[in-house]
Amino acid sequence: MGWRPAATLGSLRERARVLSRIRAFFEARGVWEVETPILSVAGTTDAHIDSFTTRYQGPGAAGGLPLYLHTSPEFPMKRLLAAGSGPIFQMAKVFRQGEMGRLHNPEFTLLEWYRPGFGIAELMDEVEALVRSFLNYAPARRVSYAQAFEEVLGLDPHRADAAQLGACAKACGLGPVPDLGGDRDAWLNLLFSHRVESTLEGLTFVHDYPASQAALARVREGDPPVAERFELYVEGVELANGFHELSDAGEQRFRFATEREQRRAGGQEDVAADERLLQALENGLPDCSGVALGVDRLVMRTLRLDSVADVIGFPIDRA
Repeated sequence: MGWRPAATLGSLRERARVLSRIRAFFEARGVWEVETPILSVAGTTDAHIDSFTTRYQGPGAAGGLPLYLHTSPEFPMKRLLAAGSGPIFQMAKVFRQGEMGRLHNPEFTLLEWYRPGFGIAELMDEVEALVRSFLNYAPARRVSYAQAFEEVLGLDPHRADAAQLGACAKACGLGPVPDLGGDRDAWLNLLFSHRVESTLEGLTFVHDYPASQAALARVREGDPPVAERFELYVEGVELANGFHELSDAGEQRFRFATEREQRRAGGQEDVAADERLLQALENGLPDCSGVALGVDRLVMRTLRLDSVADVIGFPIDRA
C-alpha cells in the first residue's frame, strides 16, 4: 500500500484551494509571484540548519559543480529586491536535512514574501490577515520575547546569564538537562521550546528577540538592543518567522563568518557565504520586511489535522 498518497484526495483538493486563495490574497494586494532557483552554489551557513547537496556534471563544469538544494528562497528573492522588483512572494519547495516528524518533512512548502517600506508591525498585520482568512481565531496577541519569558519563567532573558538560565532549566523539571555550558542562546532556546511555546494560546506573535538571535534581521539599539524579528505561533506551534531585513553588507558578512565558525566548532560542514547576496546588499537592498510561513502547517491547521503528512501527497517515507 506504500504507493498510495499519505493524504486523502479530499485533503489534497482542499490544499489546492488553500494555495489558490493564497495567490488571490497577494494578487489583490499588488504583490507579484516570482520563482527562483531550487539549486544554488550557496548553501546556508546557519548552524541550526543543514542543506542537501548534489552535483552538476555537464557543459561548463567538467570536474563537477557542487550544488545545494535551497533551505529557503530568501537569498535570491533579496537579489530581486535589490534589482528593483518591489513587493514579491513565492511558494517554494525547500529542503532541510534531518527534519522529520509530526510537524516536519525534509521537503516542504514555504511561503515567503517581502514588503518594501514595511516595518515588522505592518508585516505582522498582513500575516495575521492572511492566517485569519483560513483560521477562525480571535485577533492575535502580540508579546515581546522578554514578556513571554517573564510570564512563564519569571526571569529576564536579556540579562540572565548562562548559569541562571541553566539553573532555571534544572528547576523546571525538564528531566535530564544537557550540559550547554556558557552558551546563553542554547539555554534560551531550550527553555523557550520546552516551557514557553506550549503556553502560547490561539494566535500569538512573539517579537523583539535577543540581539544574539537576529539571524538576518536588523538590531534596534536600546537597553537592551533587540532583533527586529517576530514569530507567529498557533496553539504553541511556530507557523511564521519574520524580519525587518538586514541591509548592511558588512554586518551580513560578519554574521556569515560567525555562523561558519559555529559550524566548524560543532563539527558541521563549513559552508561558504553567498557572495551574490552580499553583492546585492552592497548594491542596495530597499528598506523592507519579509516573512516565511510554513504552508503545510497552515493547511494542517485549516483542515484540523494532526500531522503535516496528512496534507502532503507523498512525504519522505513514500517519496
